Amino acid sequence: MKMREMCLVIALSPSLCNVIFDVMREQDSEQKLLQKLLSDRKDLFSSLRRSIRSVSVLRAMERVPREAFVPTGERPDSYLDLPLAIGEGQTISQPYIVALITEALRLQPADRVLEVGAGSGYQAAVLAELVTDGNVVTVELVPSLAQQARETLAGLGYRNIVVEESTGSLGCPRLGPYDAIVVSAAAPTLSPTLLSQLALGGRLVVPVGSRDQQELVCALRTGEGISLRMLGPCRFVPLIGHDAFSASS
Repeated sequence: MKMREMCLVIALSPSLCNVIFDVMREQDSEQKLLQKLLSDRKDLFSSLRRSIRSVSVLRAMERVPREAFVPTGERPDSYLDLPLAIGEGQTISQPYIVALITEALRLQPADRVLEVGAGSGYQAAVLAELVTDGNVVTVELVPSLAQQARETLAGLGYRNIVVEESTGSLGCPRLGPYDAIVVSAAAPTLSPTLLSQLALGGRLVVPVGSRDQQELVCALRTGEGISLRMLGPCRFVPLIGHDAFSASS
């Protein structure tokens, strides 16, 4: 806006001028946020490429806008390699952990995948990018989070994700068995309930340990039984329900 035009607006309508200035400040703020997100995103994926070998997993994560899955107040930190609060005492996982879990699942395009603990829906979106001919069932205990995840995923155009509200038992047996299961919350032990929902050759990745510290475990169901592989230490919010922690403990 030229100075002459600006002076005219001030002379005719001071309140209108204030509105214009507010819009200009808001646009400037949005531009700065966009620049930060782009810079942080570049740094994040540069870092992930040094530790995650799967190109398909990294490309899937690059296609998912993490900022769409966090509250407005957390948006500036969307691409930092940190877990972020999403409300109801829950978090969206650290991007490195999401990549590590997804890589360990060794997904194929036609796989059927179960996620226990939908949270914001971010992990489900990453999974859905990799099982384009399959589907993802994600289960959430907190109704408000389940609804928010459902709306976010629908708004982003995901059609191969089903968001289910938990009935108290782990998983979703009626839509199984599954080629892969990921538990996005900490469990005290490997759950027999979830292992029973794995197809032969299926993979289960779950944080196992105490409420405060866990080990990320990958379980493979074979014809001979279950084989385990340890992926490293981690920290997740506790899984609540049958075969998990009690809400009061």
